[in-house]
Amino acid sequence: MFSASGGEVRDHYRLLMERLSKLEASDIDEIQQRITTGFLESGITFTVYGDDRGTERIFPFDLFPRIITSDEWEQIEYGLTQRITALNLFLHDVYHDGNIIKDGIIPEEVVKSAAHYRPEMVGFTPPGDVYLHICGSDLIRDDQGNYLVLEDNGRCPSGVSYLLENREAMKRAFPDLYRKYGVCPVDQYPEILLETMQYLSPRKGQTPVCVLLTPGVYNSAYFEHTFLAHKMGIEIVEGPDLLVKDAHVYMRTTRGLVQVDVIYRRLDDDFLDPLAFKEDSLLGVPGLMDAYLRGNVSLANAVGTGVADDKVTYAYVPDMIRYYLDQEPILNNVPTYLAWRDDDRKYMLDHLPELVVKAANESGGYGMLMGPSSTKEEQATFAKLIQENPRNYIAQPVVSLSRHPTFCDGNMPEGRHVDLRPFALFGEKINIIPGGLTRVALTKGSLVVNSSQGGGSKDTWVLRSQP
Repeated sequence: MFSASGGEVRDHYRLLMERLSKLEASDIDEIQQRITTGFLESGITFTVYGDDRGTERIFPFDLFPRIITSDEWEQIEYGLTQRITALNLFLHDVYHDGNIIKDGIIPEEVVKSAAHYRPEMVGFTPPGDVYLHICGSDLIRDDQGNYLVLEDNGRCPSGVSYLLENREAMKRAFPDLYRKYGVCPVDQYPEILLETMQYLSPRKGQTPVCVLLTPGVYNSAYFEHTFLAHKMGIEIVEGPDLLVKDAHVYMRTTRGLVQVDVIYRRLDDDFLDPLAFKEDSLLGVPGLMDAYLRGNVSLANAVGTGVADDKVTYAYVPDMIRYYLDQEPILNNVPTYLAWRDDDRKYMLDHLPELVVKAANESGGYGMLMGPSSTKEEQATFAKLIQENPRNYIAQPVVSLSRHPTFCDGNMPEGRHVDLRPFALFGEKINIIPGGLTRVALTKGSLVVNSSQGGGSKDTWVLRSQP
């Protein structure tokens, strides 16, 4: 919000500052309470696994919006488009010819030892040759103002419902300010998501039947599942609501069986089909994988996309961009050490107190060591984990995330660390929703923004370009 020299408010924040400066702390508190009550009454919650204080809670919302200029967003949009294009080419390649492996760009061991690499997908091409239909890459800004990719969420990325609800809350709270700023809308997301799904339908020439498959009410993102299904006007289903007959998928309804064309699945591959993957899964649909491989039903995202959001694979994405697109990455990665490399592992073990260590396939802030704030005991635990299973761990230096004013105790704005999760949709074409979910570490000095770890969120305003 402030200039690089410090202290001076950047031009695009001036109007916001003028408006907020006219509010008393009690005004901020009243607006905040009104929004929180509205979220509670609407059931806009998430679940924290293993939390004794209750299964559901509000995702804390901060009234101080983040503002991104059109020029700044243009670069982000180009970078995300470049990235999702390369990731899709990579997915096609590793399940077909494997040229990127043969040419020595990424080791075969990395790809085929990935927890979510699916040999069942070898030789199979999904509709439109698109694997990664919905992607949420996490971005941070370093102390030079550069956007860097922290990780790619390509299995079941969540958070877009909070992005949409945050926007509605801000439009109600500051309608005049919102209008004066000329903010790019985001409410088209459900419509574009539905179009993305319909594009995948194996039955052309008729209106596709699309459904959202959820693990159920105990999933941490169940609110989002119901929200998106409602917004798209499609059925939300659980595994027992579907059945496979003659290699086609049907939904049980009061009117009888209805054939399903496209499934937006919000559960991991492991649980999709007990006949193909985890045989004790009660969440999936027996025979679904067979129907999928025969081309009778489509899945978003495609089975096997998890190999692309493995945190070890992530380290190779800049090389993928150079290899497939012959371009330099517009958005760079955070420097990353891979424990399966001997030199990197030695460095990690020698510098654990300085690094952020992550498990390759965990999310939500789980399986992570924040070196600078960790205890000797925690460091010893992670050192043992890294030595026992080096393939499963990466490490990154602590990047000085940018901070953004956030209303804190007493409703006085203070700087808190933030990241940004934009959402990309890839169907007939690529759509990047302007803005994204800005997550904020509400604890002073903390770098952990995950909702499950006490983080909050704020609205992200991307400004329209001037005519």
